[in-house]
Amino acid sequence: MEGTIQRHWEYICNHNKENTKILGDENVDPVCEDSESNFDFSVMSYNILSQDLLEDNSHLYKHCRRPVLHWSFRFPNILKEIKHFDADVLCLQEVQEDHYGTEIRPSLESLGYHCEYKMRTGRKPDGCAICFKHSKFSLLSVNPVEFYRRDVPLLDRDNVGLVLLLQPKIPSAASPAICVANTHLLYNPRRGDIKLTQLAMLLAEISSVAHQKDGSLCPIVMCGDFNSVPGSPLYSFIKEGKLNYEGLAIGKVSGQEQSSRGQRILSIPIWPPNLGISQNCVYEVQQLPKVEKPDGDLTQTEPDKTEVLVTAEKLSSNLQHHFSLSSVYSHYLPDTGIPEVTTCHSRSAITVDYIFYSAEKEGVAEQPGAEVTLVGGLKLLARLSLLTEEDLWTVNGLPNENNSSDHLPLLAKFRLEL
Repeated sequence: MEGTIQRHWEYICNHNKENTKILGDENVDPVCEDSESNFDFSVMSYNILSQDLLEDNSHLYKHCRRPVLHWSFRFPNILKEIKHFDADVLCLQEVQEDHYGTEIRPSLESLGYHCEYKMRTGRKPDGCAICFKHSKFSLLSVNPVEFYRRDVPLLDRDNVGLVLLLQPKIPSAASPAICVANTHLLYNPRRGDIKLTQLAMLLAEISSVAHQKDGSLCPIVMCGDFNSVPGSPLYSFIKEGKLNYEGLAIGKVSGQEQSSRGQRILSIPIWPPNLGISQNCVYEVQQLPKVEKPDGDLTQTEPDKTEVLVTAEKLSSNLQHHFSLSSVYSHYLPDTGIPEVTTCHSRSAITVDYIFYSAEKEGVAEQPGAEVTLVGGLKLLARLSLLTEEDLWTVNGLPNENNSSDHLPLLAKFRLEL
């Protein structure tokens, strides 16, 4: 039997704007006292490794003992982890449809979760799920996002996203809804153009779901396997809200591979105008001129080609989004600077999985280009520590006897201050 690796909760709380971190037992939370005027909740993001994909890519798991790769061994382990951490919201990737229907969903429902699922397009066997505890939230809306678009040649991949709007169940106070998004972006390291466009489509859907009637944005949690490493242009775009991609090699977007020899440069714009998403990553409303029909009805005309050309000329190589997103993890160990990893198999050990959230930031509305204010940002209370590549190889990498995916689950505890 391989040994187990201990992960611990890192407590992070703000005191006089100084971050105090306390490492300790998972049940002891000495800094972050609860109060009735807050809503605390936990989120897990976990790529659980679809069995079909495991079997199609068996070369990645040559280091594993055969029995640990069987679904009949893996699923009870995964369920045990989910039960142990008992998160209020689960964002799962690589959820295989047949297993979801027969085992995953019934098991999670018996644990008090309501589950929503979006399967990948193109007859792919897996998809993304968001599950939440009935006791903590009620469901306001379900918004699946398909990144495959028949009318856009660039978007010929079958990845998907899922965006839920959840209402915290709080007896005493009115609370803003919380927008939870989950995705698994394209893996292909050489297709940064597709990855950025998929991300823009997800951000546009989040923007449309998270906008409240008064024009403000409700708090956002965005989870998933982004197939991009910390510090890459795609990662930086999520965190900084802007990216000038002029001259950027298509294979450099995700930072998964070092060489960019022979790679083409991203085109400007990356995606065509008919996608209907602006460079600010929001849906564009085409205001078409109205013409009067002989019978007096007003109808909208189709835009002619000159209008579309004019739109294209205005586009620059600057992408923006108006969320103020932070990463739950810092991606490097504070003392040594050694990278944390979220996935590990025979070929690589890197970070590609993230939980991003709309942080409490003062003056969000004053940021350049920001058009919206954030209502009730989230405070990060704690996160479950990640591991280094060296840590993982002490237990023979992933999957192993105790960890049954080639990814680690990410966990965060948040506070919504009311």
